[in-house]
Amino acid sequence: MGVKKKKETQVTSLTVCHQDLETLKSLADVEGKNLASLLLHCVQLTDGVSQIRYVKQIVPLLEKANKNGTCDPTIRSCLDILAGIYLSLNLKNPLKKVLASSLNGLPEFFLIEATQSFTSRLQEELNTSTDLYSYRKVIDNISSCMENFDLGRSSVNNLLENVLHFLQKSLIEISEENRKLAGNHIVQTRLMNDLLVSIRVSVMLVQKVQGFQRLHLKNSPTWQSMCGLLSMFTNFLSDDGLLQTIQSTSGLAVILFIKAMFHPPEKIPDLISSVLLRSVDPTSAPEWLLSCCKSLCCADVPPSALLFLCQGTLTMLDWQEGRMGPSGEALLLNTVRVLFTLSSQIKESTLEMFLSRILASWTNSAIQVLDSSSPSLKDNLNGNADVVRRLLDYVYTHWEHPLDALRHQTKIIFRNILQMHQLTVEESGSDLSADRFIFELTESLLRLEWHSKGKYTCLGCLVDLIGIDHILALAKTIPSQILEVMGDQSLVPYASDLLETMFKNHKSRLKSQAVDSTWIDKWHETWVSPLLCVLCEGNLDQKSYVIDYYLPKLLNCNPESLSYMVKILQTSADAKTGSYDSRGALGALMACLRTARAHGHLQSATDAWRDLVSSARIKQGLIHQHCQVRIDTLGLLCESNRSTEIVSTEEMQWIQFFITYNLNSQSPGVRQQICSLLKKLFCRIQESSQVLYKLEQSKSKHEPGSESTRQHPSVSLQQYKNFMSSICNSLFEALFPGSSYPTRFSALTILGSIAEVFPVPEGRVQTVYQLSHDIDVGRFQTLMECLTGTFEEVKILAFDLLMKLPKTFVQFQGSVKLQGLFQAALELSTSTKPYDCVTASYLLNFLIWQNALPSSLSAYLKTQRVACGDGDKSAAVVESNTLIVIKCLLENLEEEVSRAENSLLQAAASFPMYGRVHCITGALQKLPLNSLQLVSEWRPVVEKLLVTSYRLSAVVSPVIQSSSPEGLIPNDTDAESASRLHRILNEIQPRDTNDYFSRAKILKECGSFDLEDLSASVPNIDTSAEIKGKEGKTCDVTAQMVLVCCWRSMKEVALLLGSLCQLLPMRSVPESPDGLLTVQQVKEIGDYFKQHLLQSRHRGAFELAYTGFVKLTEILNRCPNVSLQKLPEEWLLSVLEEIKCCDPSSKLCATRRSAGIPFYIQALLASEPKKGKMDLLKITMKELISLAGPTDDSQSTVPKVHALNILRALFRDTRLGEIIIPYVADGTKAAILGFTSPVWAVRNSSTLLFSTLITRIFGVKRGKDELSKKNRCGHSPVYRSREMAARALVPFVMMDEIPNTIQTLLAKLPDCTDQCFRQNHIHGTLLQVLHLLQAFSDSKYRMNTYFQQELADVAVCTKAKLWLAKRQNPCLVTRAVYIDILFLLTCCLDKLSKGNQPVLEHLGFWEEVRRIISGSELITGFPYTYTVPGLPQYLQSLTKLAIAAVWAVAAQAGEQNRDVPISFSQLLESSFPEVRLLTLEALLERFSTAASALGEKGLPPLLWNMGGTFLTLVLKENHPECLCKILKILHCLDPSEWLPQTEDRVHLSPKEFLIWTMDIASHERSEIQSEALRLTSKVIAHHMQMCDETRDLVAPNLQQWVQLVVSSCGDHLPTESRLAAAEVLASTAPFFLTNPQPILGLQDTLALWKCVLTLLQSEEQVVRDAATETVMTAMSQENTHQSTEFAFCQVDASSALDLALAVLCDLLQQWDQLTPGLPVLLGWLLGEGEDLVACEESAHQVEEDYPFEKTEINFWAETLIFVKYLYKHLFRLLSQSSWHPLSPEMLRHLQRTASEQCHLLSQLFRVLPPTAEFLKSAEFTRLRIREERTLACLRLLALLEGKEGEDTLVLRALDSPAAANQLTLPRTKTAC
Repeated sequence: MGVKKKKETQVTSLTVCHQDLETLKSLADVEGKNLASLLLHCVQLTDGVSQIRYVKQIVPLLEKANKNGTCDPTIRSCLDILAGIYLSLNLKNPLKKVLASSLNGLPEFFLIEATQSFTSRLQEELNTSTDLYSYRKVIDNISSCMENFDLGRSSVNNLLENVLHFLQKSLIEISEENRKLAGNHIVQTRLMNDLLVSIRVSVMLVQKVQGFQRLHLKNSPTWQSMCGLLSMFTNFLSDDGLLQTIQSTSGLAVILFIKAMFHPPEKIPDLISSVLLRSVDPTSAPEWLLSCCKSLCCADVPPSALLFLCQGTLTMLDWQEGRMGPSGEALLLNTVRVLFTLSSQIKESTLEMFLSRILASWTNSAIQVLDSSSPSLKDNLNGNADVVRRLLDYVYTHWEHPLDALRHQTKIIFRNILQMHQLTVEESGSDLSADRFIFELTESLLRLEWHSKGKYTCLGCLVDLIGIDHILALAKTIPSQILEVMGDQSLVPYASDLLETMFKNHKSRLKSQAVDSTWIDKWHETWVSPLLCVLCEGNLDQKSYVIDYYLPKLLNCNPESLSYMVKILQTSADAKTGSYDSRGALGALMACLRTARAHGHLQSATDAWRDLVSSARIKQGLIHQHCQVRIDTLGLLCESNRSTEIVSTEEMQWIQFFITYNLNSQSPGVRQQICSLLKKLFCRIQESSQVLYKLEQSKSKHEPGSESTRQHPSVSLQQYKNFMSSICNSLFEALFPGSSYPTRFSALTILGSIAEVFPVPEGRVQTVYQLSHDIDVGRFQTLMECLTGTFEEVKILAFDLLMKLPKTFVQFQGSVKLQGLFQAALELSTSTKPYDCVTASYLLNFLIWQNALPSSLSAYLKTQRVACGDGDKSAAVVESNTLIVIKCLLENLEEEVSRAENSLLQAAASFPMYGRVHCITGALQKLPLNSLQLVSEWRPVVEKLLVTSYRLSAVVSPVIQSSSPEGLIPNDTDAESASRLHRILNEIQPRDTNDYFSRAKILKECGSFDLEDLSASVPNIDTSAEIKGKEGKTCDVTAQMVLVCCWRSMKEVALLLGSLCQLLPMRSVPESPDGLLTVQQVKEIGDYFKQHLLQSRHRGAFELAYTGFVKLTEILNRCPNVSLQKLPEEWLLSVLEEIKCCDPSSKLCATRRSAGIPFYIQALLASEPKKGKMDLLKITMKELISLAGPTDDSQSTVPKVHALNILRALFRDTRLGEIIIPYVADGTKAAILGFTSPVWAVRNSSTLLFSTLITRIFGVKRGKDELSKKNRCGHSPVYRSREMAARALVPFVMMDEIPNTIQTLLAKLPDCTDQCFRQNHIHGTLLQVLHLLQAFSDSKYRMNTYFQQELADVAVCTKAKLWLAKRQNPCLVTRAVYIDILFLLTCCLDKLSKGNQPVLEHLGFWEEVRRIISGSELITGFPYTYTVPGLPQYLQSLTKLAIAAVWAVAAQAGEQNRDVPISFSQLLESSFPEVRLLTLEALLERFSTAASALGEKGLPPLLWNMGGTFLTLVLKENHPECLCKILKILHCLDPSEWLPQTEDRVHLSPKEFLIWTMDIASHERSEIQSEALRLTSKVIAHHMQMCDETRDLVAPNLQQWVQLVVSSCGDHLPTESRLAAAEVLASTAPFFLTNPQPILGLQDTLALWKCVLTLLQSEEQVVRDAATETVMTAMSQENTHQSTEFAFCQVDASSALDLALAVLCDLLQQWDQLTPGLPVLLGWLLGEGEDLVACEESAHQVEEDYPFEKTEINFWAETLIFVKYLYKHLFRLLSQSSWHPLSPEMLRHLQRTASEQCHLLSQLFRVLPPTAEFLKSAEFTRLRIREERTLACLRLLALLEGKEGEDTLVLRALDSPAAANQLTLPRTKTAC
């Protein structure tokens, strides 16, 4: 990547007419020194850039001539020609501006002559321009003359009358032409643009030309033109058919013209006020105003016109320093009042945008006036005035508007409000921070919840005004509060911007007030300490957003804070290592360093790990268990703010280390980040290598002393080459057989980046590396095999990489191989597996572009390849190859369609045709179709392609268009059900061709039904038929096979036709020599799409037809052919008419949500140009709203259903955006009225529409509107309705209004003395209180000082109605809800007071709770049974409150004598499982917290010595969930506390109890089984720590326990079972996995290790993470921590697999068990226990039984990775250690087993076809994996025999297994 050439500016050259050219030739002097010679040379050039140099010489030449004091005729003629040149140039041509700039310096002596020339030429243009479409050029010239061009302005001033007349004439004619061409979008767009420019030029004319001082001469031609223009602007202002920008500019023009024409000027404000207030007095107003602005002088002025007049008023009048006096101040106030009125009237989003800008403009004008205003105006504009209050209301209601630009305007308005208030109180000299308005405003903003986005911008404005100190005094924790909300992505930008404003302001204030450097400590405490807390302990999203948004801003403000952060994090790194779901201090450290380096706060990466972080920390970060820690560490290595920074040797080593273990990342986001970061690194290498090459060349001249050249450049360059080659080796090795999808995706993406960053060098550019140099035959074949994967992303990456390689690589493939590839592609294109046709498409495209087609196909090309130059040769070859392949595919497709016309079943089973079409589409999409050379051959191919597509569609459409394409029919077993179904079907009956809706199908008997109707509707389909497949095998053709064949065929035809329209050039007339598609063909394609979208029933078919149709409509709307351009409108009106007419013969489908009809209309409307007036949308919405409305006509049911369904689709369409919003109200009305319809179909469609509209309306919170708190459903007699109503109320109440709302609702509840009340009303109200309180307490944005007081007020109101929680209330349902409210209040207030509960005690709340519990049925007993309504709910609510009361008593440290209201023993002895379960859950939480040492305090005394109680309960509990909880609690408790009590409590010895738990673990259901296994393991571990006697007691049971663990690790088992096994292995690892003196036998120990390895390869990440904990425990023991350098570190599963094998091999040496253990490990390597033939047969049978299932897919487990690691460690072990060799018998047995498997593999390979990697990819991959395993085993056996040097087959991926043991170290080295 050499130095990029700057793109040259293209400048169109200037020219002159023939007459002027001859004139210049005649005037040019012989020496070529006069002006004529200069101009002649200039115009003869063809390069515009060169002409600019000549133009700049004009004025200096004239300055020389000026010294002579003469203006000879030559100069006059040249000036005249220059004027012509200027006016002939395009407006955007740089030459025009250069010429104007030069002529502005014209000597004064020539000005008169030049002005005359320009005036003459401009006059000529005005007179000769008569063509409507030439007006624009003249208008542009007028504009350019007035734009910074003195000569031009003088010329226009001279011709003012003519110019005005021309503008008037052009406006009249353009507007009339625009009216005539309504509907022609392309021409209308151009005309409206011309109209807009004309109005702008008219405004510019009045502003810049001085000739308007004579305008008081009423009868002059200029005056008449001005009146005419003003009249036209007035008309434009009210014309909704024009663009709003035209209306807006017309508003400016109206005010400007009135200002210019009205006299005297001091009365202008009063006149404009009367216009805005619609109170013009006809008796006093000028006649010209009443005549020209008649529509504006009446009371009925459209809101939009009034809005734009306000804009003109604020823009065109002079508001500076109050120059308009008191009348100007009155106009200012009148304007804002008009704007406030308009704010309530305007609903259209674009007008709302205009309004916000105009309001912001008004505040700017007000600030200008306030500088020298009257006291009256200041009173009207201070913070307490009505105007400011209404402005603030506008800000509050619009600060969360969905339009970004409008939200930005609210920020400007708020800032200006503060500035206005500041100006009104300046004279008083008071402190703004103490100002009452500012104080109340600040306090009200702080009280708002943090999810209000506008709060952030407004607080930022306040900080800028009064500083941060005042806000910190009110809310000291505001930095933490804002950081807390940064877990919400939508709030992050606002929060980070506010924090930046705050800490910058704080820093500047502290620095200005400080006398020494101690101010930084306070600043760090305020802003950095909360940041570090979040980085170490916050949730994942919060950390990510804080790092991305807040940290860079903080470091940019104060870079010195980095060392402060690093110092703290380094100290915490060892203690807070993190985990799979926590970054820990190490992650925070890496994130800080990465951010600092990326933003230039670290000089280089070397400085980072030399001075700030150790090398060991870097490596730990690269394989950390948390993915983001790995990414941040990689980012630290790859990212730099200098693109040419040299990559150090250490960095390269660590990158290689990272790639080894991180390609298999499961997260798509992480994979993308890895690939992106590595690409940045490669770019750095390429950029820095260019610097190194230059340094190498200049090294002999000087020795630079910069950091980047510490070693010779050639050394660094060689290191780069070696590093890149090593990286590519690793990436190609990762593409081994059976590698997972993530691994392949990562490897291919990175390889593609390398090919892109290091391209083939051109010219003298040097590149440090070329990928092609490292690709051989094997690697080329590997890339080809990647095309066979089931994931298309991998195919795309592999294909793109193959295309980047030189075409010479095809030479690796012989002609026979290429022929085989082509045949394989053809065969795959008719495979019954859909993904095979994608492989075929890529194979064919590869052969096309590599010019590798078999020579036998040349017969398909009738003409010889056209002659072409070298540059076009490649394109011509690709075109001819594409044509050949398409002809071949088309020929096969035609034959198959003919066969399918006879038997669709045969086609579905043997040659589904969609694959052929897919390959044709793929070939066309890769070809540049606008520059074809073989047009004559393409035309018949395109025509045949269209015909064949229509034939194919006709074959499959009967299935797709049938009423039940999926093969499902309604079946009911009884006549009554069938009758009901019949009535429903009649309601929704479309006018269909079959009898699906005319009668309900009734089952004749169980298990059988009549298929006569189905057979009749689809004549070629039998229910089941035996068909001969491709290989002659008999196969059953199912309905699924037929349907897949049909809908995929329809899909591919639709995509093909859409692509043809989009890609192929069009012929304007049939006989045109260029283009391929005729207009008639395009119309036929449109008719095809129309038919299938309107008649298809299968969603997959019409959705994909829609995709193709969208491509067509987009082309039609841009097409210059008028007949094609109008097609969408014709189609739309036609289908709307068909929907309205309700014709019985119509085939439109009213079921399936109208099937493809909404898609059809969506495509027509969404492609309409958005810059136009959207006429089609308006017509459609008007018709649909009308149809969807209420009507008495029973015939209108089907049209109404269609209308509702179409409206739903349109409101969901994001492409229509804000344009659809004005119709929401009518749509909502239609949906609600539809609920009352007696027809089910209408009610159903109305419900769907209403749901969509609710999402559309409330998807984004639009304002702070006061909403009614009364719910119409809250008192419903239906329980579910009350519940839903209560939940629905929550979003309608602002968070800060919830406390008042709750108090209001509580006040409405009856008192205990009331005689008459309804429990339904009470229940509904209480539910609303409960859900509101829940939302209030859950609000994570509510962290201010008012929260506790608001909850205390609610608690006081709650106490007044406590009777509802007692027995005085006979209803258990309402009693339960009230108790839930009490419980929620206790939790909230307890949380706020940190468990000390001063608020609750102060309120006497707990005393009341104790009374409720003491008087409840928990104490007195239950007289109820389960038949009592609400009893289970009441039990749960009461138990939760009772438990909370017990914890409250336990929390009172100094009140030991207080009695608890109820004991846990009482609750645990309850006969109700609900009570026991809640109690056990509460106890489990406390015990598990204490066991994990996370609690700040230990267990309270009332929980001491409870082990015996649970021991008693565990044997008699019969409720499964309760039993599970008891087992968990026993697991949390110390066995030494309760195990000795087994005999006393349950009459079992400890050994018998162990057997009992193992029995449960063997036979119970999975969750109980898992908990029993955990408990069993903990008991065994406890026994292992005791004396020898106790160990011997349980020794006989250990083997059973091992079998339990092994049986819990199978992939078929639930996740919970495998998680339990992983946890058990981790907890017992020191005893059974790593014990220096093994307790178990070697076979059992290795079985447990095999379990660990199996779990590490699980497809579920949670299981892998749990297994990783086992490995980390195993390698952190005293005898194993020296095996690796990662002891005591958090590592990920990929590296844990390698580490586990390293530790195991090391342990075998320690135990001296290598000899007996080696056969077992070799068996793992070989895959013993798996029958190869049986596996192949089973896999083949699965493929036969499930033809549409993808082949075996692995997302994580990679067999050969396990083989690679195991081989590596065994090779190292056998090569380096001293051990006793295997016995000859054992060695021979192993050799025989491996040899037999090798022989069997060779037989299976021979059975496969020649191109098996494509045709039988699944079988081929399985055999390849087996082959690699076998070869690895054979090589190790050869090593055992001492034959390592002989010619032995070796693994390609493992040629040098001992080369780089990246994780293991010799045991003599010390771990970090």
